[in-house]
Amino acid sequence: MCAPFALMGIRPSDRAADMRENDKAVESPTKTGSGLPSFKTHPLREAALGEIHARPFRPLEGPRIVLLYAFTITSEQAAEDHEWFSEFCASRGAPGPSPKARYHTLSFASGTLSWERHAEFITYIWDGPAPAAVPFGPLPSNHPFGTAFRAPGPLLVSARLDLLPSTISTDWRKHYDPASLTEFNIERSSGTAATDFRTDGDGLVRYLVLNNDMTPVQCGSVVQRLLEIETYRTLALLGLFEATRQQPRISQYEAKLFELTHKMQENSGLDENRTLLDQLSSLAASLEASAAESAYRFGASRAYYEIVNARLAALEEQPVSGSLSLSAFLGRRLGPAMRTCQSIQDRQWDLSKKLARATTLLRTRVDVDLEQQNRSLLESMNRRARIQLRLQQTVEGLSVAAVSYYVVGLISYLAKAAKESGFPLPNPNLMTGLSVPLVVAAIWLTVRNIRKHHAEGDRDTSD
Repeated sequence: MCAPFALMGIRPSDRAADMRENDKAVESPTKTGSGLPSFKTHPLREAALGEIHARPFRPLEGPRIVLLYAFTITSEQAAEDHEWFSEFCASRGAPGPSPKARYHTLSFASGTLSWERHAEFITYIWDGPAPAAVPFGPLPSNHPFGTAFRAPGPLLVSARLDLLPSTISTDWRKHYDPASLTEFNIERSSGTAATDFRTDGDGLVRYLVLNNDMTPVQCGSVVQRLLEIETYRTLALLGLFEATRQQPRISQYEAKLFELTHKMQENSGLDENRTLLDQLSSLAASLEASAAESAYRFGASRAYYEIVNARLAALEEQPVSGSLSLSAFLGRRLGPAMRTCQSIQDRQWDLSKKLARATTLLRTRVDVDLEQQNRSLLESMNRRARIQLRLQQTVEGLSVAAVSYYVVGLISYLAKAAKESGFPLPNPNLMTGLSVPLVVAAIWLTVRNIRKHHAEGDRDTSD
């Protein structure tokens, strides 16, 4: 056992000491009652484990009535509704939802009231015993959606589902519009469901589920899927109205882009190109704002549409002979609506790419025009600098002559004064004449040195 450590130059005693140190460094897990260790858990472990059980199928037996209401909300309305529902639960002696809860149930009037919060809507679902085994009879008077109920926001979805035995009379079809009636078998023909997606006098879309030999769990799953289909198909259609609202804007943007790109073909000047560039930038900003405004709605509609398709697949419906299936009815309406949303979004993306290309081309043209303008300006400045240099040289020559003239005059006065004062000097006129070249040379050198000094100072400043 010690040979491998000896070959590596490690003594067994050292190895044992290291292992003891490591055991001290690592915190040992505590033992549970079963003898298994209890490890430190991830902060989201409980939430992840509980999420799978957040919305279980609730077993249902007929005759039963289920009412669904879905309200669109803002974040402020969601907080207010959570507070109200908590107080509502407390008034009935039941605990309310936790601060971060998204699903909660409450026993109410021999039934169950379910509250569920989503990103942009809240649903209230109540199921209770039907007063009689007849389709769409009077509602129980003790349902929770009376005067005491507080709607959290604008109502979007409202539905009624009656779960009844299949032994009822077949005259239930009189409650539906034959033109839009969908009737289909569910759970391998263990039951039948029907709806026409039209609202009754209470504004409720009516669903009927006839139970042949479904278990309570099967009834609960079918009811939940039908209510989810009703909720999410309505939410998915919100994207269609956003697409309809955006369509005139997209057409205006496309026409404006065509007009601007046509003007770009003209050989305009820098000012005109700058104006075009400003217009393109403004158009691009408007388009991006419009696309950002609708992106969430289109994305949400696609997600809701996928949920509807998933629930339809899970329903495993089989159309009744001579009637439309639920999938066929919704597919004929939801499918084109989703394609319209995708078409508008594709037009936005395509228009954005075209605007980006046109802006890049025009910006390049403006940059080239600016470079040409700057080059012409520099050449003009160089010409002016050369002219100024010539003028400066001319002025310097004249200034040398002028200064020399006055200096020679001073020398002449000094020579004459010295001669008259008795100084032994030659002829003053001769001295004046001889001083002329010396004075001119001295002044010229002085001016040259001054100019050279200034030039060196300018170079140092520029560096």
